[in-house]
Amino acid sequence: MRHLEKTGQWKNKTKSSYFRSGKYAVIWHNEEWWFVVIDVIEVLAESTKPRDYWYRLKEREEKASGVQLSTICRQFKMIAQDGKMRETECANTEAMFRIIQSIPSPKAEPFKLWLAKVGYERVQEIENPELAAERARQLVPSEYKDLKGLKRENLRDHMTNLELIFTMLGEEGTRQSAIKKDAQGFVENRGAAIEGGTAAGKALDAYEGSTGDKVVTAQNFKGQIAEAKKKVLGSSKKMG
Repeated sequence: MRHLEKTGQWKNKTKSSYFRSGKYAVIWHNEEWWFVVIDVIEVLAESTKPRDYWYRLKEREEKASGVQLSTICRQFKMIAQDGKMRETECANTEAMFRIIQSIPSPKAEPFKLWLAKVGYERVQEIENPELAAERARQLVPSEYKDLKGLKRENLRDHMTNLELIFTMLGEEGTRQSAIKKDAQGFVENRGAAIEGGTAAGKALDAYEGSTGDKVVTAQNFKGQIAEAKKKVLGSSKKMG
């Protein structure tokens, strides 16, 4: 991995990438990350000569689709392996995903499938805007269910009265925020969900600070629900 330097208005850092394989050199520029292309290629394509691979990949893509991948990249001066400052091609997140689509490697396949899924969901949201709002609302419940050790069970069935109260407060705050902003699509509805959740979170913190009691717990009612079902089934059999 090359060493990076800080210069002018942008800064270089080495960071564990969310691509989940290896480490890539990245640059923080104009409020976004720029990835060193050959570093990502080295990992995903498992190439021992990533610079040559990148050169051939650009040639192949231009012949196949007419797309010049270099046009979606930017050049930044970085310290090369020979110790000299050299222009290095970097890509932001959107451009990096486009480049990954051109890499014929098993390691790149999970990202291609993920991109296809995201694209499909986006089309669904355009056709039915309510889906975006619903997906935004499901971001927190998924973590909540993990906390309580739930899978397919209905989360509300396992909430205490206090948990239900603060959950409803967050939901109503989200609904009001979405209406005021006329939120459209997943991103805007997610913003409304964050605002509603933040407001409810402040109320929850105030309550816990005042009472000294915790509202959110890992408690679930699986045992009680199972026992109640047995009683209902037992009563049905007796009546039958």
